[in-house]
Amino acid sequence: MAHLLRGKQAGIQNDLSMGITPDLFVIDDINRYGINSQASVLAYDPVQSLLAVGTNDTKFGVGQIYVFGQKRVSVVFNLQRKASVKILQFCADKLLCIDSRHDLSIYSLETKRLISSYSLPGTVTSMCSDPTLDYVLLGMQTGDVLAYDLDREGMAPFKLPSFWTEQNPKVRVTPIISLSLHPRDIGSLLIGYAEGACIYSFKQNKPLRFFQYEVPRNAPGGDSDPTSMNVVRHPRLTQAVWHPTGTFIMTGHDDSSIVFWDAKDGRILMARTLEDTNINKPGSAAYNPGKQSFAVKEPLFRMAWCPNQDPEDTCILIAGGASTASPSKGLTLFEMGRTPVYATSSWQVFSQYFDSPKRQRMLPTPPGAEVIDFCLLPRSSPHFGGTQDPIAILALLSSGEIISLSFPSGFPITPTNQLHISLTFVHPFISSINLATVERAKWLGLTEKRTQGPLLLKGGHEISRPMKRFEGRNIVQTAHADGTIRLWDAGHGDEIENEDLIQANVGRALGRLDGLDVTKMSFAGASGELAAGTRNGEMVLFRWGHNRNAGKEPGGSGMNKPQALTDITSRTDPSLSDGLLPFTLLDMQNGPCSALKVSDVGFVAVGFDGGSLVVIDLRGPAIIYNSSVQDFIKQDKKGSFRRHSDQAQPRGDYPTTIEFSVMMVDGDSYSSILLHVGTSGGHLATFKILPEAGGRHGVHFAGSVSLDSRIIHIAPINADSGQPAKATQQAVASLRNGLKINGAILAVSETSARLFKPASHKGASKGWDNAACQSAAVSRSEDRGGYALICLFSDGSARAYSIPALKEIGRADVSKVLDPRRLSDAIITCSGDILGWTGPSEVALLNVWGTGLIINRSKDVLFNPDLPIPPRPTISNFQWVSGTQYVTPMDMDLLIGGPDRPPSKRMMDQARSDQVQAKQQARAGGGPAAAQGQQEGYWDYMQRQMAERTEKLNLMGDSVDKLGEASAGWADAAGKFVQQQKKNMIMGAVKGRFGL
Repeated sequence: MAHLLRGKQAGIQNDLSMGITPDLFVIDDINRYGINSQASVLAYDPVQSLLAVGTNDTKFGVGQIYVFGQKRVSVVFNLQRKASVKILQFCADKLLCIDSRHDLSIYSLETKRLISSYSLPGTVTSMCSDPTLDYVLLGMQTGDVLAYDLDREGMAPFKLPSFWTEQNPKVRVTPIISLSLHPRDIGSLLIGYAEGACIYSFKQNKPLRFFQYEVPRNAPGGDSDPTSMNVVRHPRLTQAVWHPTGTFIMTGHDDSSIVFWDAKDGRILMARTLEDTNINKPGSAAYNPGKQSFAVKEPLFRMAWCPNQDPEDTCILIAGGASTASPSKGLTLFEMGRTPVYATSSWQVFSQYFDSPKRQRMLPTPPGAEVIDFCLLPRSSPHFGGTQDPIAILALLSSGEIISLSFPSGFPITPTNQLHISLTFVHPFISSINLATVERAKWLGLTEKRTQGPLLLKGGHEISRPMKRFEGRNIVQTAHADGTIRLWDAGHGDEIENEDLIQANVGRALGRLDGLDVTKMSFAGASGELAAGTRNGEMVLFRWGHNRNAGKEPGGSGMNKPQALTDITSRTDPSLSDGLLPFTLLDMQNGPCSALKVSDVGFVAVGFDGGSLVVIDLRGPAIIYNSSVQDFIKQDKKGSFRRHSDQAQPRGDYPTTIEFSVMMVDGDSYSSILLHVGTSGGHLATFKILPEAGGRHGVHFAGSVSLDSRIIHIAPINADSGQPAKATQQAVASLRNGLKINGAILAVSETSARLFKPASHKGASKGWDNAACQSAAVSRSEDRGGYALICLFSDGSARAYSIPALKEIGRADVSKVLDPRRLSDAIITCSGDILGWTGPSEVALLNVWGTGLIINRSKDVLFNPDLPIPPRPTISNFQWVSGTQYVTPMDMDLLIGGPDRPPSKRMMDQARSDQVQAKQQARAGGGPAAAQGQQEGYWDYMQRQMAERTEKLNLMGDSVDKLGEASAGWADAAGKFVQQQKKNMIMGAVKGRFGL
């Protein structure tokens, strides 16, 4: 009965929702884009070319680990318990994680699952791993160093106590701040305690040298605090780093001091800050006694000693340590150049080397946030602490955003088509989002050509997904805080054919760098036109085209014209050859942009917070309508005539949603292009866009209807078929042939919905029950072919209503996936897809015509076993000749795991490989070796290898013992010789005195 009554009132004779039943309204969880919570840590694997991002456990999302590869390759690892990711490292085919609950989790990159998880007995403060080792070293808050066996998935018997008690017995607890293996000699470990650092030798099983930074009296130190000049200070350590050759050590301290040490004798070569040097010497120029105040400095968040291809040619990258009063923020880069030869250089040469770097500069970062951590992206080598020959820097800001910079130049790198789409959500944050349905053929033709550097992420492989060739593509537009707009295909959970992103620069189009907050966007895929409205009251339009001046910086186009159109075609990015080029700009100066729509037929309508409505014909371009909402909407006469002075002035009515259609207006016998404008006061006005003399078009007011609250959606539909009656190029072209479309408008407000025939027909309406409608759209069920109104409500529910009866068909809860507070920003498409926010920087793609599908975010392939890990760098020939004892990673298995540990999987694989190679050589050459290789079994071979390695270590120990005995014998002989010489000298003097 409701169908017949409302259909008659709205002029719709058919049930457009026929065949849609409640069992069809089921939510599918298709995909996620973005980062669910605040990013906390970054890690990069140069061998597999993968990037891992860990997040904090916040009210917006739990801690997770994202692993990104090339294009859209991504896998998400969940933690065992609710926690934040604190430490993240790649190690061969594994990903290691320490969370805020101090659990160690090991994930397999090959199987994409959790291998093992271990709850450690205490608080973990640092972690150290190496791709050539089967162990991970863990620094504890108590000062102990533990080892976890990655192969046996359990704790190893190896344990180091806190050695700092040997240096300072008064200290009870010395937390470990950092752990680092020697870059060339894996047998040495640099342990950074809170009080200082020490070098531990696995070969000798003892600490070799301690490093404690002391600032004497009257020395400025790092903070130059005049109140503490008369006391001796021991700034706490924040990080300890090896020189790439292991010759020197760099330590950072909480007073912003950077100290360089000789690793062999423990001598301080230089103590400095980012600006001052010799800060540990009394009377240094870093301290001015007449200065009454000093600037507080940032702590040293992170330091890295980066070698180039030649490890002797280095540079130092530092985050933090700058003055808080400095107007500019960024990373500091010391280009050190080639390191002086240790054997032939004096202490003064080294001091001068660290005193005056070859070049010092700041790599600028966005204002308002500090770089608290960074991740270097090496070209190939995972060694030298992951810092050798980096191509780029990924910096993590205190706000949770990520920025990418080239190395060592520091130029910003756009993440467009360089990083995964999810990372662009925090690079920087998104200020506005929109979605448009574009035909597949049109989208495949929009391929941007832009100058771009080498790819940063090349790892992983996407799995094959189903292909949907006959559905319009869901093209998402995201506006970011830096004025960048990115367009990309979100798909339907299917194969993405054109997966590249398109980028438009609003700041360049506006001609400024600040005030780039985009509030509204609209994209017309058929015409290749994108419009963006800003909070400052401008509207910028981009049009797809070819840049004839690519590679050349264009000249300035002058100032923007107020309340008029400005030609901005000369503001094109010179690096862009084909793409969205700046076309025209409208600076209305009437408040922020509140509504915006670009049609496929060459018209743009834009509304502003001040009440203005402007219609632009892009064939000029020219403004063909400019008026205020108040001019065509009758004011509400209700209320008292007297206004008290203490009452706030009501906010004026302004456009909130705009739509173009092609249909007949009530009373007309022909169809025309119509413009529908909904306002914040619940008014909906309809305009006719008709051709006029001279080839121009005019906008004529046709009528309006009134709803009871803010209008959030306008859906023009064909009253006979239910299909959308939007202004498409095909529909407008058919107007010449007398096309007549019997249409209706379904307008949805926060409190009700109205279905009527434009422009001012009363129609039928339905009010919502208990919750306010936040978002709505008319969607088609592919299975049954019917149409229904889909609404999202403030109670977290999604509901489907029939057309024209507006009777509830089905209901589902989406509050477990989408953020109920941001449902007003959710977008519903004509195919039933919902793009809504789950948190500040993540969106979910759902579908209401599903089967209850649950998202699987670990389908892509991450690990490539054909990519070998390069061998670890070794000591130099000079170090070997001088007597340095070299320990291989295989020897470390004995030193850490003990002699009773069975061969690891890596050792077994290597043994099998060696055995196969030996057999092949034996077959080729023959001889006794062949007979031995044929007779010797696999386990016999392994036992022989273990025995030989143990024997070598014993021989090494014996050699050291014999060397000690020989040295002691030589010292005794030298002592006896000296005593004999003294005796002869005395006797000679006595004999000479007596004339003998």
